[in-house]
Amino acid sequence: MRSLFISLFLLINSSIFIYGQNKFSDDLKLEISGHAGFILPEYQFLNAITKDYIRSIDVCLTKETKGKTYWEQLYKHPEYGLSFFYSSLGNNDVLGHEFALTYFFKLNYISKQKFKFYQRVGIGGGYITKRFNLTDNYLNVAVGSKLNVHFNTRFGVEFKISPKINFNLGLSFDHFSNANTNEPNLGINYITAFSGISYRLGKENTVKHYDLPKFEKPTRLDLFFSIGGKHPRSLSSSYYLASSISLDYTKAITRAIKLSIGPDLFYDSSVKSQLSDFNRNYKPSYSFQTGIHFAQEFTYNRFSVILQEGVYIGLTEKVDRYPIYNRGIVKFQLNDKLAIRITMKSHLYILDYPEFGIGYKL
Repeated sequence: MRSLFISLFLLINSSIFIYGQNKFSDDLKLEISGHAGFILPEYQFLNAITKDYIRSIDVCLTKETKGKTYWEQLYKHPEYGLSFFYSSLGNNDVLGHEFALTYFFKLNYISKQKFKFYQRVGIGGGYITKRFNLTDNYLNVAVGSKLNVHFNTRFGVEFKISPKINFNLGLSFDHFSNANTNEPNLGINYITAFSGISYRLGKENTVKHYDLPKFEKPTRLDLFFSIGGKHPRSLSSSYYLASSISLDYTKAITRAIKLSIGPDLFYDSSVKSQLSDFNRNYKPSYSFQTGIHFAQEFTYNRFSVILQEGVYIGLTEKVDRYPIYNRGIVKFQLNDKLAIRITMKSHLYILDYPEFGIGYKL
């Protein structure tokens, strides 16, 4: 899952750099692939109700980059695009089907004239035809809403058959859930093998090369204020405020990679309700948690994706007594002083809540 976040920072950024080819179809490919696989056996109830293999179809438009900026050269001229995705889920009556529209980034680790080895990472929205219902679909405790977030990462190889046609095959991992905005929210993870073809719609342009400017390793100190909300695990219909204050001391290692460390203060207004459901004592201080985080930041121009690993110190997490926390962050630097970011806080693989934040350089 970490490799997913390492590349997510490029998903939004690519749309901002519009390429100046004579035609939009230049460096554009139409790709179609078929998938077959299975739901990962994480939960016993899914094993019991799954009746069939996963079968999926992916249709996408992929745009190649040719060196609009030196950032593309740093990342070996990646590709990006839009994908329309359909999948069965192993039980049509209980789990239904999924339709998803995702924006993806394709990073070429090996790029030769007739061969590529790549990782493709995507994020977007998914629609599930069946969701949990207490009266007529109570077996589906994986999905609590029809609208979900869909994540995808895949590793594949591409063979050039002709100037217009390529053949692809590889493995794909997909996950969808509603980011804990509705319960239940266990989500579904599945893995598939895929194969397909791509067809070049326009001409292929020449790759540009840059002499990179001199790079210094700057440091900075940022203060972030974030606000979000959550449904507690008790299936409550109420939505509770969650927020945080974070301080980040960041050191650039390369143009693309930065490391940071800093303290966090969290506020979770659902703690009182959740402890009450468990018949446990509550104190006002239990709604607050403090900790310290370490982070790795991967930058593409003004966009970054940040992976944080934190440890609760002082005011600890009282509901589930987790000792550590994680955050996946997508950040956009508005100018030298101000930044905005979207954060997903979790405890290992258990999602907690999303946040929106604004930061200021001190």
